[in-house]
Amino acid sequence: MKADLLESPSPTFSIEVASENAFIIAFGDEVSPDISARVHAAANFIKESLSDVLIDIVPSYASILVIFDIWKADYRDVLSCLRQAEAHIEKTQLRQGKLVTLPVYYSVESGPDLESMASKADISIDEVIRHHQQQEYRVYAIGFAPGFAYLGEVDERIATARLPTPRAHVPKGAVGIADRQTAVYPSASPGGWNLIGLCPQDMFNPASEPSMPVQVGDQVRFEPITREQFFRLGGEL
Repeated sequence: MKADLLESPSPTFSIEVASENAFIIAFGDEVSPDISARVHAAANFIKESLSDVLIDIVPSYASILVIFDIWKADYRDVLSCLRQAEAHIEKTQLRQGKLVTLPVYYSVESGPDLESMASKADISIDEVIRHHQQQEYRVYAIGFAPGFAYLGEVDERIATARLPTPRAHVPKGAVGIADRQTAVYPSASPGGWNLIGLCPQDMFNPASEPSMPVQVGDQVRFEPITREQFFRLGGEL
């Protein structure tokens, strides 16, 4: 493929060949709500325009991986659509995604790292919880496991490095913090994030439509619930 086919006048929109049937669109090097909104808008445009030939599309913090069926589309046609996506986001008023509220049972019982996090930050456990739940977080990427949404940014007062040794088992619904990111584990798995509570909301259900309550570009806020509310909503300890 000729190099000039991929060149773009915009420093915040570039297209690279990932394989014979995949492109990566890069939106610069920084991570920000504005870049995330551009990623979200471009991904939606590409899904609608290439729905019949897409194998997968994976938006991330500042990039989109586009995988297409080479038996259904020529790479030049796909590249042309990606160019149209650039024009689309330049002339479109970027909108925020939907706001999703997730319930969380915060406690030492459900969040085994709350005490150590409070101690490291030299604040109370209640302050850790308050700082976490008073923010609105942007969904920057979904990965690691289906439904695992990377949310940012956590208040710097409770930003905490990953555990030096990951746990062999983190329960489904565990709410964790790693540096300035937070997330809800969609299923039981190993993990090294600091756990501060449990969310009874399913983050991934392949039998539902949509299969995930959040998408890249959405906003998330956490709402504290009591132990009794947690059980009523189907939570398990």
